[in-house]
Amino acid sequence: MPSLTESPLRELRHLEKDADNKKRAVKRGGILKCQFRSCEAPDAEGLTFEEMSQWSHSLERLLSSKYGEKIFRSFLKSEFSDENVEFWLVCEDYKKIGSSFRMSSRARTIFKRYVQPEAVREINIDHKTRDSIRRNVKAPTAVCFDDAQRIVYSLMERDSYPRFLRSDIYRALLDSKSESAEL
Repeated sequence: MPSLTESPLRELRHLEKDADNKKRAVKRGGILKCQFRSCEAPDAEGLTFEEMSQWSHSLERLLSSKYGEKIFRSFLKSEFSDENVEFWLVCEDYKKIGSSFRMSSRARTIFKRYVQPEAVREINIDHKTRDSIRRNVKAPTAVCFDDAQRIVYSLMERDSYPRFLRSDIYRALLDSKSESAEL
């Protein structure tokens, strides 16, 4: 059985270790944030802990946040897999086009950049969907990329999004916003 004089000493050592661990975590978070900024992360001065914590509820909430979309995109760039979110965002903009001439031109551009085999930013979709889009681009409508967009969203939701939530980048930013919220 430990003596009474040893217990406060042990407790003090544990407190010192906890403080050292916290300092290391803050330092590690600062290093990660610096690395993250080099990946073209947005200035997150207006970002709050509450907004960041909402991102963990769904990919939709993450992408609907101005900061969330940009930070997620930067995370994917760091993993060399940002073509999916880029395609998804381009399709969202495409749906807002009113002019049929602009829609036709943009549809061909999207197809060449993301859909056609060996495209510069080729997305991972099945052959059937790719062929369907090839036909749709000849007479494009606002929904001609919807099937591919659903597939890409699903891939991000099952793969990239959970990795983002577990990433050191997200954790460090969340911790830093948590600490500033406590102050």
